[in-house]
Amino acid sequence: MNGNRFHGKVVLVTGGGTGIGRAGARAFARAGAAVVVAGRRAGELARTVELIEGDGGRASFVTADVTVEDDAARMVATIVERHGGLDVAHNNAGVFGQAAPVAELDTDLWRRVLDVNLTGVFLSMKHEIQYMRAHGGGAIVNTSSNIGAHLRPPALGCYAASKAAVSALTRAAARDHIGDGIRINAVSPGASDGPMSSLPGESREQRNARLAPTIPLGRLGTLDEVAATVLWLASDEAGFAVGHDLVIDGGASA
Repeated sequence: MNGNRFHGKVVLVTGGGTGIGRAGARAFARAGAAVVVAGRRAGELARTVELIEGDGGRASFVTADVTVEDDAARMVATIVERHGGLDVAHNNAGVFGQAAPVAELDTDLWRRVLDVNLTGVFLSMKHEIQYMRAHGGGAIVNTSSNIGAHLRPPALGCYAASKAAVSALTRAAARDHIGDGIRINAVSPGASDGPMSSLPGESREQRNARLAPTIPLGRLGTLDEVAATVLWLASDEAGFAVGHDLVIDGGASA
């Protein structure tokens, strides 16, 4: 991996306090970027910044709720004020919600999952694109999921609907804005070694035993594997990838 391929770049990672977001933020920083992580919980974001700085990288955080348009606008404006620009955005903030058949879904939960997973991506992209198109372009990677457009397990209709919509929105935005010099793609991870893959109270070993048999490769993905995919999509090496939804799930949806 080229340790300088994002040298001089400013990168935003939403949902950067845990899981895929934290792994991606650290990977971007190791590749030379100045990274800003965003989310609602300052303590988790500060820990990501601490880890990046411990790796020798540059990072800061901004608290923002991406479901609130004023927050999304302030998030982008703050990054530009601090660093003088924004080159790459990884819109990763998301929630899983509670598993339930469609007829038993709580309506408020449905609205919350759609608000975070879909509207949060829309509002983040809206303000990222408005800045990027006026300042020479950029690259955006949205976190979707193999659950949605690619795979629909029982009792996960709410999450699947939100992530299928992210995949569709990514493609629509990519067509709308490639002429503005902005490449937009999505990564669709399967079960990965992060908090979203575990049930409440479940140990890591219990989670692995439950999920590994459902994956043809025989194991969960690592967060570093997902992060490497995000970095590739955001890099010049993927310069011809536009509107792609890259599944990384060990063959689960093959």
